[in-house]
Amino acid sequence: MYRELFIWKRIDGERAVHFRCFEDVASHLFCVQSADFYALPVTVNACREFDRQFVELFIEVEPKRRSRWFATVEEAIAAHEEEFSSMGRNIAEQEKKR
Repeated sequence: MYRELFIWKRIDGERAVHFRCFEDVASHLFCVQSADFYALPVTVNACREFDRQFVELFIEVEPKRRSRWFATVEEAIAAHEEEFSSMGRNIAEQEKKR
C-alpha cells in the first residue's frame, strides 16, 4: 500500500511543479511517481489530464518496480530532478550534433 504525497515547488511568478510522490506504508521509503509542470493561466483540462495520467501510470506499473526509493521525500525529489535535468542535457547535446 502507498500513501500519496503532493509536494509543490514554485519555479517563478508564473510557473510551478507538482511532484506526485508515494510513501511505501510498509517500508516508509519515498519515490516520485511523476512531476507535473504548470504555467499561468492554468486550465481545468490540464489538471484533469495530469490526474488521469497519474492514475493510469499507477495502475499500469507497480511503483516498487518503476521508481527508485529513498529515505526522505526530499531525497526522492532531488534524485528525480537530477535524473530529468541530466536527461534534458543529453537530449540537448544530441540535438547539437545533428
